[in-house]
Amino acid sequence: MARILLTGGAGYIGSHTFVALRDAGHQVMILDNFSNSDPDVVGRLGRLVGEDVTVIEGSVLDADLLAQVFSAEAYDGVVHFAARKAVGESVANPLDYAQTNIGGLTALMQAMKAAGVWRLVFSSTATVYGEPKVFPLTEDMPLSHTSPYAFTKVTCEHILAQAAQADPWQIGVLRYFNPVGAHPSALIGEDPRGIPDNLMPYIAKVAMGELARLTVHGNDYDTPDGTCWRDYIHVMDLARAHVLSMEALLDGRAHVVNIGTGTPVSVLEMHSAYQDVVGRDLPHVIGPRRPGDVPRLYADPARAREVLGFEADFGLSDMCQSSWDWVQAQSAGWRFNR
Repeated sequence: MARILLTGGAGYIGSHTFVALRDAGHQVMILDNFSNSDPDVVGRLGRLVGEDVTVIEGSVLDADLLAQVFSAEAYDGVVHFAARKAVGESVANPLDYAQTNIGGLTALMQAMKAAGVWRLVFSSTATVYGEPKVFPLTEDMPLSHTSPYAFTKVTCEHILAQAAQADPWQIGVLRYFNPVGAHPSALIGEDPRGIPDNLMPYIAKVAMGELARLTVHGNDYDTPDGTCWRDYIHVMDLARAHVLSMEALLDGRAHVVNIGTGTPVSVLEMHSAYQDVVGRDLPHVIGPRRPGDVPRLYADPARAREVLGFEADFGLSDMCQSSWDWVQAQSAGWRFNR
């Protein structure tokens, strides 16, 4: 059993990882400033784990708070989620993204170093591959970026690699592909504010009648049905990958791995699968291509299997069903107050 700090642990992926770590027998504390999550989730996490959840409210940019956090408890490692993550927003606010994502990581690592805590699981992204031409994507491919958000993640990965050359860090870098779905309890899930940027939450809002129709951005790409391919990973599988990552670090096995299924799904395939779960047609129209969209983006998951023993358990139908259960549960009474 390890004692682990989760920064951003009340967010979408962080909350699911909290439950997965607790289910694996680890002690977990959450640090979150609730800038992109809701305090209401903490009570539901308590229901899932059967006891009150300890949350420290604050920012990873607060050096004094971080010093207090690490002096108050002896942690075996940190899983770092706290960051901003919307590509479009990063284009409008690149300085905010640099401050939070890069500054937050360096402040956290300085506090960890001072406390002698050397194990860190870092939340990265497939966008660090830029606009690749060869698929599936492997971890040895060069890093690039097409947005300020991706730039911050590439920069953070470089910082982590340089730090590990200077000090005895044990670092796990997880390059996520497209997380979707929700916990099978329907007590926690993804709750994007406003109009979602991502496909599945958008389809879910169409299914709930909150949006009139799905606009498919282009059907003339070089894919079998002409719509973009993406690699979707169930958030429960992704949460389990963080548990395996931290446990590998506890064994002294640092790593950089893709976390995806390796099986691409098109926009129209996702739309069809969600319709099957809902049991009715969901309106959609074909629109023009969206600037910045690449035709294909999917992982080679072999290294995660070899290094972590990780393989995805959940398929597309599971992803859609858990999402649908979650949004219906919100509508029935779990919707957060805004």
